Amino acid sequence: QVQLQESGGASVQAGGSLGLSCAASVYTKFGWNCLAWFRQAAGKEREGVAGIGGDGSTKYADSVKGRFTISRDDDKSIMYLQMNDLKPEDTAMYYCATYFCGRDAISSLNSSAFTYWGQGTQVTVSS
Repeated sequence: QVQLQESGGASVQAGGSLGLSCAASVYTKFGWNCLAWFRQAAGKEREGVAGIGGDGSTKYADSVKGRFTISRDDDKSIMYLQMNDLKPEDTAMYYCATYFCGRDAISSLNSSAFTYWGQGTQVTVSS
């Protein structure tokens, strides 16, 4: 059983920065999991924001490319999302998710591929 816990959500002004963390307790080696951040704004569908594979490769939604950076520390079993130049449209509940992928690249940011999910952390960006 995998448990994920997000932290770092807050209220910030547009143009500001915020860092999110996702701590995982995993049965298998943390480094063998593909990880991703998703977000869901009020009244909208959940969307994939950024993902990182077991090989360290990354994938980003077009809306966050150049502003968000995903990373992982396999020794600490933690995934991060550094968010810069935040915009009001980034306001959402942010979730981390994972599935076992070995040392493969992350295949997609389709939520149906992910097995385990955290409870979410709220990010609010004011203009």
